[in-house]
Amino acid sequence: MPLSELTGRRFPTTAWSVVLAAGRDSTNAQAALSRLCEVYWYLVYAYIRHRGYTSQDTEDLTQQFFTHLLQTHLVQAARPDRGRFRSFLLASVRNFLANEWDRAHAGKRGGTAVALPLDFVAAERRYAGDLSNRLTPERLFERGWALALLERVLMRLRSEFEATGRTQRFELMRSFLDSEPSENGYVRLAAGLDISEGAARVAVYRLRSRYRELLCEEISEIVAGPDEVEDEIRYLLAALDEG
Repeated sequence: MPLSELTGRRFPTTAWSVVLAAGRDSTNAQAALSRLCEVYWYLVYAYIRHRGYTSQDTEDLTQQFFTHLLQTHLVQAARPDRGRFRSFLLASVRNFLANEWDRAHAGKRGGTAVALPLDFVAAERRYAGDLSNRLTPERLFERGWALALLERVLMRLRSEFEATGRTQRFELMRSFLDSEPSENGYVRLAAGLDISEGAARVAVYRLRSRYRELLCEEISEIVAGPDEVEDEIRYLLAALDEG
């Protein structure tokens, strides 16, 4: 997927830029921050787990971290070098652990827990599948972030096809998002879709275009402004190469 084609697009003000720009009493900013945490919380869990904590301690620490993040004004401390949400989140959890919250609060959640769908059973199963990767906790976080973003884009694209009763069509074309087809690939796709080869090529072009549009939307959620987009695209490519 040629991510470089995304450069030059205009980006709206969305979740992370809302959080950064808002004052401490902004309800919209808190809702935007909660939404971002819901999407990317597993990466915090995996990062803590990869630092050597047990699964139970990691559950407690993850819960405590997000409670702390969402119920305080920690986001106001975001510096220019934490302009992206992923950078802020990683720095925040790293500081959280370094400040010995684990020793002071392990197993003592107390207060009101955050209202996030933290499915720790599924998280532990997913983490077990990540153990074959020998990256550092920080690099694993970065690569996981890129994969999570692309997975979210793919899920949104699939949902659009499902909503119009075209699930089988999506399944037949989805492999064309990752690379150019092998020899006669469009011929086989055309046969599967019962359309001409030319129509199959147009369908793939439209699929890729919509994928790029959705990717643009997702990137806009986690950067503070359009000037950060090209860097984020380069980051995605570099992080995926870590695998």
